[in-house]
Amino acid sequence: LLGAACVIVGDMIPDRLAQARSFGCETIDLREEGSMEDKIEQILGEREVDAFVDCVGFEAHGCGCDHGKEQPATVLNSAMALTRAGGQIGIPGLYVTEDPGAVDEAARQGALSMRFGLGWAKSHSFHTGQCPVMKYHRPLMQAILFDKVKIADAVNVQVISLDQAAQGYAEFDGGVAKKFVIDPHGMVPA
Repeated sequence: LLGAACVIVGDMIPDRLAQARSFGCETIDLREEGSMEDKIEQILGEREVDAFVDCVGFEAHGCGCDHGKEQPATVLNSAMALTRAGGQIGIPGLYVTEDPGAVDEAARQGALSMRFGLGWAKSHSFHTGQCPVMKYHRPLMQAILFDKVKIADAVNVQVISLDQAAQGYAEFDGGVAKKFVIDPHGMVPA
């Protein structure tokens, strides 16, 4: 919608990668071995991106052979390594001030081992915090109403009843490639 020539989605869940491909994204399976720079170069013909968005947050896992291990700072460090000098890094992914279940004492205090000096040296612009949803409501609504974007298809919407909400939340938490819309009164046509 905002004019990106190529959007690359990295994920570890095959169904979500397939969903991203269904609306034109390039994909990288983060479970596979190999350097991210090499994978990006295969797609773009160069080893860095103009902008990087961390949609994961502190629950991130490593890539390749480390894909099963929690590594809270891995996405942020990858963002700084893979974004070109002067590029932008968006961080709507959730980071917390405390995480009692974190992998180490520093992470339990919300302290992550980041290569912030790299981001500084490359003059990255960092944009953090919750997405400013209200800023996008009207333009997104207009794009949907005038058939410029098929957001329900892109996010694989499934309408469920209120009785199905617990199951929907469980599936969402498990990483299913769907977004659930709860329709408690049966108002959405099937």
